[in-house]
Amino acid sequence: MSRRKILFGAVLLVLMTFLATSAGFLYLMNAWSSDVVSTLRVLRALQVVKSRYVEDVSVDTLMAGSIKGMVNSLNDPHSIYMDNKMFKDFMIETEGSFGGVGIVIGTKDKLLTVVAPIEGTPGEKAGIKSGDQIIKIDGQDTKDLALDEAVNKIRGPEGSKVVLTIKRGEDTQDYTLTRSNIQIKTVAGKMMDNHIGYIRISMFNENTGDDFIHKLQELEKQGMKAIVLDLRDNPGGLLNESVEVASQLVPKGPVVSVVTRDGQRETHSSNLAVPKYPVAVLVNGGSASASEIVAGAVQDTGVGTLIGTKTYGKGSVQTVIRLDEASAVKLTIAKYLTPKDRSINGVGIEPDITIELPETKDKDVQLEKALEVLQSKL
Repeated sequence: MSRRKILFGAVLLVLMTFLATSAGFLYLMNAWSSDVVSTLRVLRALQVVKSRYVEDVSVDTLMAGSIKGMVNSLNDPHSIYMDNKMFKDFMIETEGSFGGVGIVIGTKDKLLTVVAPIEGTPGEKAGIKSGDQIIKIDGQDTKDLALDEAVNKIRGPEGSKVVLTIKRGEDTQDYTLTRSNIQIKTVAGKMMDNHIGYIRISMFNENTGDDFIHKLQELEKQGMKAIVLDLRDNPGGLLNESVEVASQLVPKGPVVSVVTRDGQRETHSSNLAVPKYPVAVLVNGGSASASEIVAGAVQDTGVGTLIGTKTYGKGSVQTVIRLDEASAVKLTIAKYLTPKDRSINGVGIEPDITIELPETKDKDVQLEKALEVLQSKL
């Protein structure tokens, strides 16, 4: 056990002993400021539950519950308390692989909603779509389920099954999915007709920026004269990776500004002297967060054309702060602004050309429009 933990335990024991009497608690309530009083109230509740509850409960369990409740009180679905297992799962996901069914979820209008399925995963193959509402997980109603709890219930050992009850419009259907080890290759591309390159980014993890640059170089060697960047159903990921991608496309200047609650601004910029070729970016309601950073930069700088439907609208920035060796808090610490200082949080980005993708998907009319737009610029 670390010296810090021993010291904290000793201080907590002294405080809990003092607060064990109502007299001691009331004395401090009268003597200290409101912030201190609130803190002491939490410790008093901890002492009362620990000493009086009908069953023995560990202090670790009670403190974890307190922290979780504290973060949940922010009413921000992107801020969560992560125990050791959740933190490990989070790190694995951003590093490029994790166990589950391959859907990224969030909350919209206080409902558990699919942000986007990940290509080639059980969720995508089963036909789950961006915007689907998950109303039950293995028969359990998700109405009062926190986002992190829902993620934990959907994930599980490879080969095991999970049943998601999905509501789409007025229709409700059960999807039985077999979990697999999700290996995420985030960048794929090819050369299309008329020397127009096509690059698809499925999400932004630690490898996305480098992989995007390599794919660009590969297509440039084949004589690429214009590029379609497909960010449809891209739920986002790491901010720095989205900046690296945007910096290959937009001219020198701001890509995104991160603004904290006290007004401090950190601007991430591109150093590209001159854009190399015309750009068309495909977006839809599953394009969120980091993908909206790229789309917003392309639109605001005028370097390209956004085609598709309005994006998801997640314009906040989270950071993971370790509390100790076994837990962390993922906390919203800032909002981001596009190069023209637009905040898209809860609003989304309207494309320059709006085209709905037909349910039948006989042909990709959004991609066809992107090729048409780029062809006119060559």
